[in-house]
Amino acid sequence: MNTFGNWLASPWRRTTVAVLAGALPVLAFPAPSLWWFAYVALVPWIALIRSAPTAKRAAYDGWAGGFGFMVGMHHWLLPSLSVFIFVIGALLGALWAPWGALVRHFLAGTPSRGGIAAALAVLPSGWLGIELVRSWQGLGGPWGVLGASQWEVAPALRLASVGGVWLISFLIVAVNVAVAVLVTVRASRVPAVAGLVATAAVTSAAWMWAPRPDTGNGTRIAVVQPGVVDGPDRRFAREERLTRDLAGQDVDLVVWGESSVGFDLGDRPDLAKRIAALSEETGADILVNVDARRSDKPGIYKSSVLVGPGGLTGDRYDKMRLVPFGEYIPARSLLGWATSVGKAAAENRRHGSEQVVMDVGHGLRVGPMVCFESAFPDMSRHLAEAGAQVLIAQSATSSFQQSWAPEQHASLAALRAAETGRPMVHSTLTGVSAVYDASGGRVGQWVGTDASTARVYDVPLATGTTAYVRLGNWPVHAALLVLAVWGAVQLGRRFRRSAPEPHVPPARTAHGSPARPGR
Repeated sequence: MNTFGNWLASPWRRTTVAVLAGALPVLAFPAPSLWWFAYVALVPWIALIRSAPTAKRAAYDGWAGGFGFMVGMHHWLLPSLSVFIFVIGALLGALWAPWGALVRHFLAGTPSRGGIAAALAVLPSGWLGIELVRSWQGLGGPWGVLGASQWEVAPALRLASVGGVWLISFLIVAVNVAVAVLVTVRASRVPAVAGLVATAAVTSAAWMWAPRPDTGNGTRIAVVQPGVVDGPDRRFAREERLTRDLAGQDVDLVVWGESSVGFDLGDRPDLAKRIAALSEETGADILVNVDARRSDKPGIYKSSVLVGPGGLTGDRYDKMRLVPFGEYIPARSLLGWATSVGKAAAENRRHGSEQVVMDVGHGLRVGPMVCFESAFPDMSRHLAEAGAQVLIAQSATSSFQQSWAPEQHASLAALRAAETGRPMVHSTLTGVSAVYDASGGRVGQWVGTDASTARVYDVPLATGTTAYVRLGNWPVHAALLVLAVWGAVQLGRRFRRSAPEPHVPPARTAHGSPARPGR
């Protein structure tokens, strides 16, 4: 065993290395945004797991790396969740334990060419299985899906239009597996190189043949970002002033950020009239976001509410997927103690029941989402299917101004735009606000976290349907099929090995007994 191997013999040292190796992919996301690093970021982790002396230790290395990845990806939540973030990291990190065992199963020692070829399909499929499970809203949603690190890479965005962010994740893991084999198993370079060539071929095919959105007419959408303002009354006053500056700029829609109105407009007709007056001045409907206890039903809701010159239009979308601990506490009777160690929700907000496409005038139909709903590919896909011409996310992130969170959140809209072939507007209270065209390309400049402004964007509209909108999450289904087939093959092999040998009676000769031939 070499010197480094001897050093890793200590369980605590090995665990520390696994945690750090698992956290490396975080650097591919904003704010560092080293997108290229994603294609090799898993190599140290894979190499470590491959060297595990036992399958149990490999599973533990997978768990430790998963813990490092989840805590690193969500480190900006530490001020809000305190020590609870480590509990969440440990629970979700366990999803990578089976993946660690798989890595060792395929890559330990000197794997055969067939084993490496199988690894290039099974290991990325296992990673997608993990991303699918943790994408459940109750587990925090799909924040930090590996493919989302490629939000500014044009070929990757083309892949997103074919298979969503899932296809990008699959190919990134496949590349990492191939590179890990090239680095650690010199005798198995041929299948590794073949895997890299196949990945390049898939990307090239998507670039050449995936249909591009048909762009035509455009629309002018204004984003109002008030910046950090204490108190709902002062925030409303600044939003009012910034919106009034849009008069005469020929906008078709004005979008305010998440929690831009802190009072139920049904209970505060004076505020509704002030917004209606702004709509009259600007010549555009205004999409606000109300975060308040409703007057017409019990509970607190976060709702996208459309206001026109005549007042409330009746179009309203109640946020469906709430942020665990931030907006509600799962199993509050068991986990309510989280409020004593962090900034968890003191009262659970209520959730809506269906998505809504709004007609905002000027022949424009928009599909609103609220906050981290923009992380869910299925929500934007359903809005595109329902006829939305522009996707809109109203967000805040004001609690995380000096962290990586605002840029990470803004980057997600690029993926959703590319997946659906529909432009997307990401409007926030305090930045980062951003707009992307139907291919996921940036429209204009981001509005940073230090800005308090109203900005108008010329947003090109698009028609046509992407393969992802038509086919949905087919890479995930394909990955689950690969795992099922591999599992069935393994069970079949184990069954054949464990089956007893059939009893074969001794042969008899023509002239004697089997025991004493010839007699």
